[in-house]
Amino acid sequence: MHIAIILPRWVGDAAMATPLLRAVRTHFAGTRITGVMRPVIADLLAGSGWFDDVIGYDRHGRNPSLRFRAAAWNLRAARADLALVLPTSLSAAALAVAGGVRQRVGRARGWQRLLFTDVVTEESEIVPPPAAYMNLAAAVGVPRGSLDLDLATTPADERAADAVLDRLFPGRGGPLVVLNDNSSNGPGRSWGVEKHGALARWLVERMPGCRVLVHCGPADRAQARAVVAAADMPAVRGLGDVEDLPLGLSKAIYRRARLAVTSDSGPRHIAAAFGVPTVALIGPTDPRLGRSDPRRCAEIRLDLPCSPCDRGTCPLGHHDCMRLLEVEQVGRAALRMLQQSDATLPVGRAG
Repeated sequence: MHIAIILPRWVGDAAMATPLLRAVRTHFAGTRITGVMRPVIADLLAGSGWFDDVIGYDRHGRNPSLRFRAAAWNLRAARADLALVLPTSLSAAALAVAGGVRQRVGRARGWQRLLFTDVVTEESEIVPPPAAYMNLAAAVGVPRGSLDLDLATTPADERAADAVLDRLFPGRGGPLVVLNDNSSNGPGRSWGVEKHGALARWLVERMPGCRVLVHCGPADRAQARAVVAAADMPAVRGLGDVEDLPLGLSKAIYRRARLAVTSDSGPRHIAAAFGVPTVALIGPTDPRLGRSDPRRCAEIRLDLPCSPCDRGTCPLGHHDCMRLLEVEQVGRAALRMLQQSDATLPVGRAG
């Protein structure tokens, strides 16, 4: 038997699919499993050992070898017997058909349900992604297991993180706090430079000896530098000037974190996969769709008539759902998370 799993395109959604991946790999031990995913998702899942093969697929990318036609050809050549289609997009369902997979399992959303041989009906209007993905596995006989997220690092990831932290915080070895204000879905989820800088100062003053690292991806370097400048403290440094920013570096950094404060974006779920106490700043998104680790995550959110709108940019122009969150409110929630966490935190899997 050969199983193909078509993964979500976003980092956070792919991280929330890891309970399904773990369950499928455990139940179908010895079965060939191929993951169909964007290269960045392959980086996210590197070190997990869940896949025997990977087929690259990025229909929005510039590389023709990763687009729909090439991915469908590669999937057809792989001769998969079963496809678990995690995204609810029509294109993902069509890829399973074009890839010649006989049994295609997906969720009942829109016209794509006509392309599945087995349709999984949602039990309610909103199902958190880890549970929704697990429903697909259950449909092919996989026992429902833990919904805890699960990522791993590689030895190269660990070496890169050691080098970066040693360079940014020479002679400092205190608890690591990671701040993240980035999202690939637009500025609507951002809390802003000044408030993150103020939060960094607030935490350093109340956590003597801590190190505050401002996380960013390649497209967010300027914002990370601005937060460090706004904090203006030796204990606050950022990734803005780090030359290479692979996703493996982010995983290894979060694995070391004692605390994370983040927008409702991919890094939130990376932190969850390593058991890091987290404060998630929720603005325009529906909190039910990102609740991947409620035991170790405090959600800070304002109950406004216009939220959640799930828009990348505030349609009303005021951005109140994020702008009105106060620094002290977030800081105190962060300290409470630290106090509530176990003395020995799980640190995920290191390579």
